[in-house]
Amino acid sequence: ISALDTEMAISGPAAGHPRMQTSGDPAGRRVVGTVNNCAGGITPWGTYLMAEENFHGYFSGDLDKHPLRGAADAEDAESNTAGELLGTHPEKGNYARYGVPAGRYAWGRYHSRFDVNAEPNEANRFGWIVEVDPLDPTSMPVKRTALGRFKHEGAECIVNRDGRLVLYSGDDQRFEYLYKFVSTRPVDPSNRQANKDLLDDGTLYVARFHSDGTLTWLPLIFGWNGLTPQNGFSSQADVLIETRRAASVLGATPMDRPEDVEPNPKNGRVYVMLTNNSKRKPDQVDQVNPRAKNIWGQLLELAAPDGDHAAVTFGWDTLIQAGNPADEAVGAVWNPATSEHGWFACPDNCAVDHQGRLWVTTDQGKAWKRTSGSADGVWAVETDGRGRGTGKMFFRVPVGAEMCGPRFTPDDRTLFVAVQHPATDGAKDYPPFGRSSTFEDPATRWPDFDPRMPPRPSVVVITKADGGVIGG
Repeated sequence: ISALDTEMAISGPAAGHPRMQTSGDPAGRRVVGTVNNCAGGITPWGTYLMAEENFHGYFSGDLDKHPLRGAADAEDAESNTAGELLGTHPEKGNYARYGVPAGRYAWGRYHSRFDVNAEPNEANRFGWIVEVDPLDPTSMPVKRTALGRFKHEGAECIVNRDGRLVLYSGDDQRFEYLYKFVSTRPVDPSNRQANKDLLDDGTLYVARFHSDGTLTWLPLIFGWNGLTPQNGFSSQADVLIETRRAASVLGATPMDRPEDVEPNPKNGRVYVMLTNNSKRKPDQVDQVNPRAKNIWGQLLELAAPDGDHAAVTFGWDTLIQAGNPADEAVGAVWNPATSEHGWFACPDNCAVDHQGRLWVTTDQGKAWKRTSGSADGVWAVETDGRGRGTGKMFFRVPVGAEMCGPRFTPDDRTLFVAVQHPATDGAKDYPPFGRSSTFEDPATRWPDFDPRMPPRPSVVVITKADGGVIGG
């Protein structure tokens, strides 16, 4: 699967919509490639869900210079009810909410479709969940637009008690939202082919948290609750292309960077990783995001009533408030049994093993010296009984890296984890190195430790020396 060569189908409510059409794809039903894939998921029928996260960085240009931007001068533009700018290109307001174009990379110089001046609709074709069938190498990956367009982190699902599929996903940016999707049809466990288009038909919801320990799942449906032409939505395709703005219209709760979201089939609960939010001001705190300038993050536990993940009302609680519990200024909340090595900061990805136990990986970025003073890694987190809220350190990454992608084999005897960008983040603050890390002079040459090789991101396979169950 390649970002620049693999053709992918576009399916669901936004497929074929004029806002998805380009000169290279006048029908708006095919797109080449997927970018910036983050934590995904696996469906019950064995397909892989790739989550497109920070797609904005691949686009460059300026829609104000596009010939279709309108007759009015940009300097005279005013906001209208749709949140767009009069006198600018009609996608200007939409793209601004996603940070498009960010111009982080030079793709637009070499591939004109990543230049919004040349192809102003191309960015609408990224930010989706992509379903890939690894069991059929002849199959075409599919971008499932019914699941919404945002900076997806995670696409973990569970078969509900009524047989329908429920899929959870976070929008990984400060002050963005938490989502779930409920399929219209049930999963057919005996007929893989019958589930082929299951993710094209269902309802996408966004979460609004309440101070009484409940949350409401708000349906993102065209024509309901302000998702109307008066607010700039003319179809369900518009709602899904502008999922973020639609969620804001509904009054969803802005969160502290919701990343991975994992349902636990053993106890009916859902675990949400909120990584951090250094931009939250004191007048923006609430019960679910209780700290201003939150550089440490927190971990939420949602309770599906009687295990019904399709319910519109859940309970919620904070399992931990990350950071150093020995520093009162941090405001961390852990079980007192947590040791000096058992706490962590910036929860990012997670996994629930087949015994229902929670494992958390972290991403502190270059701020690791302030958030914890130690490297990222994997921690086991107790969720029940007297040990609830206790962290236990399990594995650490090399300097400058991030830990992500935990996944257990069905027998829980093997744990896969992914080590991202070793020798990159905050290497200068690592005392044994103490200088900027460069290609010629990296802070580590992990995993080869060969002076002829650069540091390399890698998948690590962890097993016990005796072959037993990990954490058993």
